[in-house]
Amino acid sequence: MGCRDVHAATVLSFLCGIASVAGLFAGTLLPNWRKLRLITFNKNEKNLTVYTGLWVKCARYDGSSDCLMYDTTWYSSVDQLDLRVLQFALPLSILIAVGALVLCLIGMCNTAFRSSVPNIKLAKCLVNSAGCHLVAGLLFFLAGTVSLSPSIWVFFYNIHLNRKFEPVFTFDYAVYVTIASAGGLFMTSLLLFVWYCACKSLPSPFWQPLYSHPPSMHTYSQPYSARSRLSAIEIDIPVVSHTT
Repeated sequence: MGCRDVHAATVLSFLCGIASVAGLFAGTLLPNWRKLRLITFNKNEKNLTVYTGLWVKCARYDGSSDCLMYDTTWYSSVDQLDLRVLQFALPLSILIAVGALVLCLIGMCNTAFRSSVPNIKLAKCLVNSAGCHLVAGLLFFLAGTVSLSPSIWVFFYNIHLNRKFEPVFTFDYAVYVTIASAGGLFMTSLLLFVWYCACKSLPSPFWQPLYSHPPSMHTYSQPYSARSRLSAIEIDIPVVSHTT
């Protein structure tokens, strides 16, 4: 594995992370989390379907693409607990995942543009490729957990609503988009962990996420000969003694 260069695993994890964040963003904005289907037995009227999102609500007649009622203030009056939790969980997950993407990008840039001889001043800094990718993997895993848990809860809460009222509630495709995006975050985290585990055995301090002590100059310089090390102290100092 090309640990000292930008590897395909890190690039693939970065692209997978971008796609997952885009999916989470789409799932957050889609008004298709839950459907409430109202069926009429009057032949002169059409059935009505209410699409419920995290921020808006839309009511449509069957066969129509226009919203009969479009409620833009739904986000402030959500009366369904699972959607209320998702209003906080998904933006938080997106924020965590974006931070992980920034760290992943810093790690790749640090790997791509580093010099062959480490800079002693920069070596004391804890920002390196291994540290960035390792922390990014942990953040991706956290973001996936934050988004996946309430999304799965929608299935169980839907069953609760059908038991409490009537079996007219069904979940919509925004649930699947969010769950797939959370799975992408877990895959991104796995790729970064695999990359780190394959590269952490290298002796170079570039692949240590935390330094136990700041690297010193003699770590990177050529060792002096025994003669050159002693030459600085092999100075004959005359001793003057006074006799009485």
